[in-house]
Amino acid sequence: MEPTNKKLLRKHGKYKKRLHDVDALMELYSNEKHKRRNHAATVIQRSWKRWLDLGVFDYYKELIGFKQCGEPSRLMKYIDPREAEFLDAAAGVHIRFRLGGLKFPPSIYYKVFTHRPIVDMCAFSPKDYTKLAVKRGLLGKRQEESSEDRSDWYKRIENNGWRLLSIRYWKAMDPITANDNIKTKEFQYCRVVRKQELEKKRKRRKIEWLKKMYFGEKLQVKTLDPDATALIQRATEGLMNSLECEGVDKVMEWEVNEMLKWTNALNYETYVKEWKEIGTSKISESHLVMDTEVPHVHKPEDILKD
Repeated sequence: MEPTNKKLLRKHGKYKKRLHDVDALMELYSNEKHKRRNHAATVIQRSWKRWLDLGVFDYYKELIGFKQCGEPSRLMKYIDPREAEFLDAAAGVHIRFRLGGLKFPPSIYYKVFTHRPIVDMCAFSPKDYTKLAVKRGLLGKRQEESSEDRSDWYKRIENNGWRLLSIRYWKAMDPITANDNIKTKEFQYCRVVRKQELEKKRKRRKIEWLKKMYFGEKLQVKTLDPDATALIQRATEGLMNSLECEGVDKVMEWEVNEMLKWTNALNYETYVKEWKEIGTSKISESHLVMDTEVPHVHKPEDILKD
């Protein structure tokens, strides 16, 4: 009887082991199936959220996609009625609208620009006349000359940054508006130096444009010649290496212009022009249409004929 019992135990032991293996396989299969379902649900949720986000962004993009449309004073009446009276025809201003913000969905910001030559006393004046000079002296004693702080000379705080287009009461606490309003702008009194700084600024913008197109792999060579294509690609790589190693000042503007001319299918000047026109209102003097038509004068012959 003992050998028979041993055989039965061995048989049932193997059977239990097989059942345990089957249960483990079923559990593994159910876990994998559950993971696949979770992954599929995640993909569907992300696709749906992406579709919704694209729809919201397209809505905002279409909302400010107009070009040179709307009178500034009339638009400002709906934004800030107190400032609408300052945007008359003599002001020479226009309004631009842009999307921005620190989170999605984006917010709409606006800014008032001038397009006429203006004399800005706060920009080129050597002193900060907004601060009252405090003279320290004692009666009956000689007043000594106080050392004047010149750290704020030839600097201007614009206080005209991008403002949030919202009727909410906390729009004054918007971080983008607060940071943009406190930016200081240094003014160079020498006209030659101002012109040089303007050229450097324009060159930096072109270089940044070229960098974005290069690292984004959006540069397209206009020629079909393979040898010319290889030369242009090597020249572009050399220019990028010079910018990374030596800086912006070591690269001439004509080099950047030639590189943009040969490698970029989209014209930089055209891009800047279109960017300035998108989301921009009309100029403030656009509604002043002079009636130049000469009134029709009836001749005596026409009167007699009638």
